Amino acid sequence: MTDLTTSPDIEAFLDKISGVDNPQAEGAPRTKQIVRKIIADLFDTIDRFDVTEDEFWKALNFVAAGAPEFGLWAAGLGFEHFLDVRMDLKDAAAGVPPGTPRTIEGPLYVGGAPLVESGARIDDGSDAGEALIMHGHVRDLDGKPVPGAVVDVWHANTKGNYSYFDPSQSDYNMRRRIKADADGRYEFRSIVPSGYSVPPGGSTDQILKAVGRHGNRPAHIHFFVRAPGFRHLTTQINIDGDPFLHDDFAYATRDDLIPPVERKSDPADIHAAGLNAPFAQIAFDFTLTPASQAQEEVLSERPRVLVD
Repeated sequence: MTDLTTSPDIEAFLDKISGVDNPQAEGAPRTKQIVRKIIADLFDTIDRFDVTEDEFWKALNFVAAGAPEFGLWAAGLGFEHFLDVRMDLKDAAAGVPPGTPRTIEGPLYVGGAPLVESGARIDDGSDAGEALIMHGHVRDLDGKPVPGAVVDVWHANTKGNYSYFDPSQSDYNMRRRIKADADGRYEFRSIVPSGYSVPPGGSTDQILKAVGRHGNRPAHIHFFVRAPGFRHLTTQINIDGDPFLHDDFAYATRDDLIPPVERKSDPADIHAAGLNAPFAQIAFDFTLTPASQAQEEVLSERPRVLVD
């Protein structure tokens, strides 16, 4: 911190702004301390870099205009990944055994997708992409199956667009909740997705370009995996071979979440899969960690789209 922001006058000012100077007043003490720290850090940034009045208001207006893309900001500026890193470190310090690695949710989940049985097709057939069959098991830390686990899956089409956010797609296209069978097995049929970039010229694109970065994501498939008595898992797998596999603007790539993609062209394999052309196949097992408290079994409280 600079001399100005640690001066007695500014320290007292920060206490007053945040309500720290009045502990009897309404407001949670933790919230007051967090607000004080955020404002103090911004004051210090202004002073340290000699931010002008024009620069300040330009930045504030940019932030206000960029609000619709804050979900992308959270990913692109590393906040979601940083939260994952902190949770991983806390788990390691507490001796929590690792299951399937967590990684970011991203801003494009839509709640309420149809619940289907294992083996269902989740795309509507309108996108002539490469057919994909993905399958595996949901297991506990001992390798035992978790029957009835729900694998909530969502991914983009071959243009990198997601249903709901792309009105040209049908409702819940490439979005389903898949119920694992009695052996903990899940399977679904879809198409191989493509990666995407942030909206060209949008606020995320502008802020990334300002620091010399791109806004591309590799092709990936998102998952929530849940079952009673287990921690809710938020993760995603990346499609091996994508040019941005290890250069993801959202920092979501993890080595344990890059399963091999098998290309099946043998007529017997194609026939057995009920298809009429070569297809891609991905095998991936999810390992769930036991929950130590009920709140670990449910989604975090971030706002999400829910379609009636």
